[in-house]
Amino acid sequence: MLRLLLPLLLCLTSTLSMGQKLPLAYNLFTKEGTATKYKKLLKSAAKADIILFGESHNDALGHWLQNTVFRDLQDLDGRPLALGMEMFEVDQQQALEDYLVGDIELKALDEVGEGVWPNFRTDYEPIAKWAQANGISVYGTNVPRKYARVVFREGFKGLRPMAESGEFPPLPIPYDPNQPAYVEMLEMMPGGHGGENFPKAQAIKDATMAWRISQVLPENGRLFHLNGSFHSDNYQGIYWYLDRYAPEKKVMTITVVEQEEVDDLLKENEGKADFIFTVPATMTKTY
Repeated sequence: MLRLLLPLLLCLTSTLSMGQKLPLAYNLFTKEGTATKYKKLLKSAAKADIILFGESHNDALGHWLQNTVFRDLQDLDGRPLALGMEMFEVDQQQALEDYLVGDIELKALDEVGEGVWPNFRTDYEPIAKWAQANGISVYGTNVPRKYARVVFREGFKGLRPMAESGEFPPLPIPYDPNQPAYVEMLEMMPGGHGGENFPKAQAIKDATMAWRISQVLPENGRLFHLNGSFHSDNYQGIYWYLDRYAPEKKVMTITVVEQEEVDDLLKENEGKADFIFTVPATMTKTY
């Protein structure tokens, strides 16, 4: 009897193993939608001066991926490395440095400018603290929100009285209202709330981040920048402004997209960045 059952058991085991493949936590693709290897991303990063990592701010797996890529960049070729963060504004720079070296507490940092993001401790402090511990400079790159509010109310002309602040790019601010991301912003606002100044308020953020990156990029080195994917997807936003403020530098983009299945890149996600990580839509959110 055992001799008769054994082939059947083997067949059932084989069938189960074939039908239950190991689920992937993430996958990696080129902009064309071709699956690729992580070492290809690092090889490409070795040729870049600026790497923009587009994230969803509450994506736990995306934060792990950016942390992993950043750490691996340090071991590439010995070029100086810096970290730029949308999550801090340029007027918080000194307080950020003081916090990272332990001179002030988080409460004091939170009292400067617009304060820290609610998910700083879980999502951004680990990468910033690791950078500081490894001698890597950390820079806040975003425009102080008070200027974005001025632009929302008055357009770029409202910045003229503050032009000498040094906290945003020199005037006039380059601007292309036909960038699809800015067109989309206008279309998604009911009744055109904010009018043409609504995307301009976004543009001053993109412009300041690109301008700041061009200022703090280490000599003969590279800078790894964390920003919401909307700021760099489809080679818009920060990427567009870097072409104005640092045209001689090679920029590489990475983005993270959520999909129900990560095995193949959906057509709608092709072309968003040079390298595209897919993560499960069911992945835990940090808030």
